[in-house]
Amino acid sequence: MTGISNRSKFDGIHVAPSILSADFARLGSAIEEVMDAGARVIHFDVMDGDFVPPITIGPLVASSIADLVHDRGGVLDVHMMVNRPERQIAEFASAGADLITFHYEATAHAHRTLGAIHELDCLAGIAINPGTPVEAVSELGGMADLILMMTVNPGWGGQAFIESSPDKVTRLLPLSDGALIEVDGGISAATAGPMAKAGASLFVAGSAVFGADDPAQAYSDILDAAKES
Repeated sequence: MTGISNRSKFDGIHVAPSILSADFARLGSAIEEVMDAGARVIHFDVMDGDFVPPITIGPLVASSIADLVHDRGGVLDVHMMVNRPERQIAEFASAGADLITFHYEATAHAHRTLGAIHELDCLAGIAINPGTPVEAVSELGGMADLILMMTVNPGWGGQAFIESSPDKVTRLLPLSDGALIEVDGGISAATAGPMAKAGASLFVAGSAVFGADDPAQAYSDILDAAKES
């Protein structure tokens, strides 16, 4: 199963639970719980200890869950918070990624890297940090299938949502050239609505889902808030 063939699975409004906040001792069942609640986009955060201080998970973990996600009709959304991501995209494509997103700030060759991801038959995303102007993506010539706008500084879950984020999405939208807008950081039932109203359609939620007593209900609450905006 490949990313480009699954383009339609990203249509509409989606909440993408971030497994970085899940209990890794029961990762499979945690994924099943949110997918049983309706989640079809599973977010996979990769950190290298260089672009951001923490070190997290890599292709081996991605390959261990890819079949579970795909067999349930879902897609694997890989977010690479790593320097020189072009060196590692092939491994994640082989591991089962459907969408591979890397940071504009992490490589001197964003345009080339988007093309390389497409050549691997995956959808290609570009992420921008809170301090990166939205105009940065206007030079990519419509190469990106998705633009991920960080609504916290990358590296740790549970940070407070940056209040100016809806305005930034509003400014990003006319520059997106039809790309999906994903937002990541501090997303909850309280913040999803304003972000959806501004133009986002894909909402990454980690601690707000997996840190809740009832992750399935938390997922549904965020999705409802986004759809009701």
